Amino acid sequence: MQTIQGALTLNGNEKIAIIASRFNHFIVDRLIEGAKDAFLRHGGAEENLDIILAPGAYEIPFVLARLLGKDSYMGVCCLGAVIRGATPHFDFVSAEATKGIANTALKYGAAVSFGVLTTDTIEQAIERAGTKAGNKGFEAMCSVIELIDLYRQLEV
Repeated sequence: MQTIQGALTLNGNEKIAIIASRFNHFIVDRLIEGAKDAFLRHGGAEENLDIILAPGAYEIPFVLARLLGKDSYMGVCCLGAVIRGATPHFDFVSAEATKGIANTALKYGAAVSFGVLTTDTIEQAIERAGTKAGNKGFEAMCSVIELIDLYRQLEV
């Protein structure tokens, strides 16, 4: 039996974008830092990393569709933070961001990761942005890197 899996290495030529929401920037900024760190640690060249800021998590899929339609990037890392409040707004935004990112990635067959935090509290978001639970931005970038390599192998 053959096992095919992606590696966590870049050759330095891959152009990757991070789409991050500006909303809850005090959390998202830490996710961006983690994603950038992962990109550089795994062989990416800083000049091949672009960060695009969307107004909020709801708008990330719209920006993603524009980027993937231009075929300029080998992968896209989507980052944001949706924190539950006292209204059902959280449910609508988190569901639409999730579905929108997934549907857009499927439509284009692109290497896209989901690093949008959906937490009940600010404390949970802080934990996932670089404290107790690691940095989910770092993890999301690792997923993109692995997908890029896996997709290369599946093209052969």
